[in-house]
Amino acid sequence: MIHSVLVMGLLRILSGVIELIAGVLILVFRDLKTAMLINAFLAIVGPIILVVTMTAGLIGLAGDLSITKILFIVIGVGFILIGTLS
Repeated sequence: MIHSVLVMGLLRILSGVIELIAGVLILVFRDLKTAMLINAFLAIVGPIILVVTMTAGLIGLAGDLSITKILFIVIGVGFILIGTLS
């Protein structure tokens, strides 16, 4: 379980660093087209980090949760992805 928490925390830190770098790049380039490209990249990276983080958490909780609860969590994450990618 400690490993899952460590992985989740490190992935969130990585996500935050990527967001900060993207913000700095937008300010440095000061170009609307470049800013849109950077935002498009973030729209791809965000859900990937979400899925990997949730997967690490579910692996850590696998012994404590029933199959039904895990299924509900997976469906919920699926809805989040559909909502953000649509």
